[in-house]
Amino acid sequence: MKSEYKLFTILAVFLYACTAVYAWWTATAGDPMNPPGRVDWVGTMALLLSGMLCLMLGGYFWFVARRIDLRPEDRPDAEIHEGAGEVGFFSPGSYWPFGLALAAAFAAIGTAFMAWWLVAGGLIAVVLAAAGLLFEYYSGTRRAVEH
Repeated sequence: MKSEYKLFTILAVFLYACTAVYAWWTATAGDPMNPPGRVDWVGTMALLLSGMLCLMLGGYFWFVARRIDLRPEDRPDAEIHEGAGEVGFFSPGSYWPFGLALAAAFAAIGTAFMAWWLVAGGLIAVVLAAAGLLFEYYSGTRRAVEH
């Protein structure tokens, strides 16, 4: 996790530098949509919040890296074969991710057209699809049967 937190922290510092340069540039240069002397707050806030998100992820990975042993990716003397093995379990034939994406798309389309009934329905469908994805292997035909 050391490589991850370093990557996100460096990216956050870069985004903060871009925020400062962008705010200065839009305040001094100006264009027909933004006269000189005014900062473009939308772009400035987008860069600032992106930097905050990267810093938050970097902090999370830093906390996790302190609590686990070094992985082969974090050691400079590691060999390639040390990273071999099982990565994790991935569902081979689940339809829940498609349903989750479809529900999120309905909520996003409802937001774009200000159709609040569609946003509400899409968000309810997002919660139901996320629950279905989460509990897929705890119920139904895929449930593990104990003997």
